[in-house]
Amino acid sequence: MKFADDTKLFGIVNNQNDSQILQRDLHKLTTWSHDWQMSFNVDKCKVMHVGRTNIHSKYYMNDAELGDTTEEKDLGVLITDNLLVAKHCAYAYSKGNRILGMIKRTIISRDIRILLNLYKTLVRPHLEYCSPAWSPHYQKDKQLLEKVQHRFTRLFPDLRSLCYQDRLKRLGLWSLEERRNRADLLEVFKLKAGLTNISLQTFFDRIVDSKTRGHSWKIVKNRNKLDIRKYFFSERVVNRWNKLAQDDVDQSSVIGFKKALEKRRIIEMDFFMD
Repeated sequence: MKFADDTKLFGIVNNQNDSQILQRDLHKLTTWSHDWQMSFNVDKCKVMHVGRTNIHSKYYMNDAELGDTTEEKDLGVLITDNLLVAKHCAYAYSKGNRILGMIKRTIISRDIRILLNLYKTLVRPHLEYCSPAWSPHYQKDKQLLEKVQHRFTRLFPDLRSLCYQDRLKRLGLWSLEERRNRADLLEVFKLKAGLTNISLQTFFDRIVDSKTRGHSWKIVKNRNKLDIRKYFFSERVVNRWNKLAQDDVDQSSVIGFKKALEKRRIIEMDFFMD
């Protein structure tokens, strides 16, 4: 997979034969880069071994052994070899908190409109960038991210005596957990509407039984033993998507679907909470 100057080569490696196949692919990739005079910087190339049954083979480029890594930033998301998201949550929290601190120190005004625009533009994007790929399920990670927004709502003297949920209502904000679950539903809608290069079938199996209650775009819920799979995007979003009404999923645009979700939240306040 390539994106700009970022290249990833991956495969399932359960034995030495699988390892040799991956090494041959790596050799082909290296040869291609030489032919097109786009040589890789071998010193920056790393190997990440994922899975408890991984045999941790050694791999080579240009006769140089590639070093191992346990974490790597991939297109702005911190990936670890255990596929847990705690480190990325800590990274997002740190970045968002620093920017919020800068706003607090440099902006004298406490006008709600001004600070809301600054928060939504400069802080919140760091807390939810690409969240369908890493949305946390441990409470400690959720609470860590929520601390930044909690701190923001306390910037306003008139709101400090209120509880967090009341401050959110006064500011017209959703909790970050609600927004992450909303982002998951938006991704499913885009897949369903054909607004991405990925088909719905890549992640989901559609229920085609006409006797099923609810809307006509329900998707299959699989059984999973491991939390990594259970809380992956294609599994955690299923129940909430299947609870939507037919009018919700029949929206003709993303904007229309967003408005439908806002109405759903008014009808059922805890709909977007885990």
